[in-house]
Parts: sequence; structure tokens; C-alpha cells
Amino acid sequence: MGARGPIPKRSEERRRRNRDEGPELAQAPSGPPLDLPALPDPDPDWHPIATDWYLSLRESGQAAFYQASDWAVARYAAELMSRMLSSERMPNGQLVAAVDAVMARLLTTEGDRRRARIELARQSTEQQAPAGVTAIADYQARIGG
Repeated sequence: MGARGPIPKRSEERRRRNRDEGPELAQAPSGPPLDLPALPDPDPDWHPIATDWYLSLRESGQAAFYQASDWAVARYAAELMSRMLSSERMPNGQLVAAVDAVMARLLTTEGDRRRARIELARQSTEQQAPAGVTAIADYQARIGG
């Protein structure tokens, strides 16, 4: 997994498609996987943000790629995150970096997934007009244009 350089564009945003770009792109639907195994519940003593993060992994498309060891790493990351957030002291920069690195290994952001050549299919946007176009159309209607 490449961790440096700019975040690659999504496949539909790329112009050139004739160049070999390395390993094949793995795709999965966004949203919770249908065959997700029974997973341990979050620790009730965890900070609410750590609990929310851990539960969000169950609802994310990248969970389709997770193995039991990945879920164990996710619990570890949530525990670290909870301890950091519950501490009365200012967070240590090294601990913040360590939690961020574990989260990146779990592909929790789109940038992390793109670098690993994993792309989650977006929900259908055919019914949604881009915000800028809608705002301009509304403005033109108001001014009579």
C-alpha cells in the first residue's frame, strides 16, 4: 500500500485509462457487507467517539475485506483512541500518530482506500443535482433569467 504522494483519483475521474497503473483496482459496494460475521460489541467503557468509530466500521464497505485479525486491530485502535480521548492530559503527538496509522491500515478513509487500490461504489447520485447547479438555477429563477 502506497502511503506517500497525492491521493489517486477515483476510477471515473481518471482521464487516461490505457496506461498500466499497477495492481488491479478492487471494488466493493458501499454500505455494510451482507455476510458480516458476528463481531464483538464495543466495550461499554470506551469513549463515545471511539465507540462510534468502531461501530462505523461495521457499516462501511471496506469491512467486506476485513478478516478476524483486522477486527482485532480495530478493537485495539478503539481502545487506544478511547484512552487518549478519556485522558485528562493533552494527547501525546506520538499516540495520535499511532492511532492515525492504525486507522489508515484499516482503510478507514477514502484516501487510504485509493492508495491501496480499493474503491467503494458510491450511492446513486443520478437523482441529485450538483449543489452549485441547483443554486445557480434557483438564482436565475428569482431574477427572472
